Amino acid sequence: MSLLERVERAQQGADSAKDAAIVPVAPPPPKPPVPEGRTPAREELLATIRRHLQAEVVGSFDSLLDVADPTELTKTVEALVDRVLVRDGFIVMKDERIRFIEEVAAEITGFGPLEPLLNDDTVTEVMVNGPNHIYIERAGKIVRVDSYFLNDEHVLRIIDRIITPMGRRIDESSPRVDARLPDGSRVNAVIEPLSLVGPVITIRKFSKSPYQVEDMIGFGTATAEMFDFLRACVEARLNVFVSGGTGSGKTTFLNVMSSFIPDDERIVTIEDAAELQLRQSHVVTLESRPPNLEGNGEITMRALLRNALHMRPDRIIVGECRAGEALDMIQAMTTGQEGSLSTGHANTPRDMLRRLETMVLMTGYDMPLRAIREQIASAVDLIVHTARLKDGTRKVVNITEVYGIEDDEILTQDVFTFQQTAFREGKIEGRLAPTGIRPTFMAKFKAYGVEMPEDEFGIPAFDPAKPGPAGKGRWGVDATQKAIDLIRPAIGQGRVVQAGGMVYINSVGPVDPATGLIASSSIKDQTRQCLANLKAKLEAAGTSLDKVVWANWSLKDPTEFDAFNEEWLRWFPADGPIGQGTLLPPVQRRAGFRISIGVIAEA
Repeated sequence: MSLLERVERAQQGADSAKDAAIVPVAPPPPKPPVPEGRTPAREELLATIRRHLQAEVVGSFDSLLDVADPTELTKTVEALVDRVLVRDGFIVMKDERIRFIEEVAAEITGFGPLEPLLNDDTVTEVMVNGPNHIYIERAGKIVRVDSYFLNDEHVLRIIDRIITPMGRRIDESSPRVDARLPDGSRVNAVIEPLSLVGPVITIRKFSKSPYQVEDMIGFGTATAEMFDFLRACVEARLNVFVSGGTGSGKTTFLNVMSSFIPDDERIVTIEDAAELQLRQSHVVTLESRPPNLEGNGEITMRALLRNALHMRPDRIIVGECRAGEALDMIQAMTTGQEGSLSTGHANTPRDMLRRLETMVLMTGYDMPLRAIREQIASAVDLIVHTARLKDGTRKVVNITEVYGIEDDEILTQDVFTFQQTAFREGKIEGRLAPTGIRPTFMAKFKAYGVEMPEDEFGIPAFDPAKPGPAGKGRWGVDATQKAIDLIRPAIGQGRVVQAGGMVYINSVGPVDPATGLIASSSIKDQTRQCLANLKAKLEAAGTSLDKVVWANWSLKDPTEFDAFNEEWLRWFPADGPIGQGTLLPPVQRRAGFRISIGVIAEA
């Protein structure tokens, strides 16, 4: 018996038992706008035919699945479509018949009503809200399409077809799932009891070939100059987070930035559902695993991240930090895996930092907030913030440096910001413009051999009169300062005034006069350097430390007083001068000072 005969016999059996077991068919859904060139009556007829064909496929589904030869399947589908059209007296055009055949074939071997949408390169997202409502995103705008499923069971069957090859499941005990399609497109599905509108599917499509810099420039996401700047940042091994709202293009942009990583480095990527499409040759892709039916066997992103540290990576790329894995990512960034990349959901760069704090707290460790912020400030160097604007375009709207911490607050400064210049014909016009601030990490480029001419990209050249913040300890203190040609602080020199038989010296900082650099990041070392500087200035003014009658010390952190006082007593072992303590002013904190000292001495 041929396959076609088996299908017909199965259908005859289904027809004879029609009263006993009828295939449930959802009522016709409210229709989206009628396509140009069709009448509402014609649209209603085509919708009716489609429902009949879907019901026919459901009734014969098991027999149709036996097909192995594509040629035989095509003939069987054509016969099935023609039989339904003749049986029910439907008259269709040639192109309509071809479309019905394609839809039935997709129902058997593909993803049913979603198949033509997934094959449409202009569609970037597909959203199924129950069987009767399917929406797509095209050119940044969401529109409804005239496709639909037969019923809830029909949607569930397509979900199973998506997730089964990945070894994932969805049922009442686990009513949500993340998965991916064979082309890498990301899939999220939610069913009852979480969803009250029926099974919900959301598919974020990815290009069949990964987007490149030229594509992003063509889309207007960022300019060629901005990509050159970001390339330099990646080559200089800055740690970068790409932040943005849902659908703002974070993962796509991260994929493009990853192309700047040299091909001779070992890269480990970690994702919930693998989406990244790296073009380097030495890439290890890791994917988390959900628990099985018994609730065992789960492999979290945190576990994968900790394991990745034993795999000798040069860089780690985490597709998205959502929870406790943020702590492991931050620690990896500060313990040898510099140049790592990740993404996170946030409305602004500052919100990204706050979310990282929250995610670290989600680990359950009892850590002081200051300690968390210090780790974040040390680990994260750059935040590239993307946004989907009102006209549907996706753009980079901020490139923000994270350069330190002060008063328990993480310090940031925008290096580039998007400036809107016009809104014409429904399109936003503007450019990512420099703010005139020179990032503190510019000196690090030299250490990695990244050449960047002065005044490139609108970033001002180094001005000794306006040195700006000192930068991070990873490249801004101790022995590394000479290696990367750090800036010389123009503050903390101390002003000397003689009046009324007294010598007044204010704000002497921990700057080594031989090098012009901060002595150290240690409070004791900085106190020692301050006092040595004071001694030299007093002697130059014809007096000495034992003539000091009053002192003022300004500390960045009052809790460091004991460490400061221990060094202070070495210089004033007997009756020391009367003194008072204050908080260090912001300009000295940003320069990397932990202390400055002023005194009054007898001439």
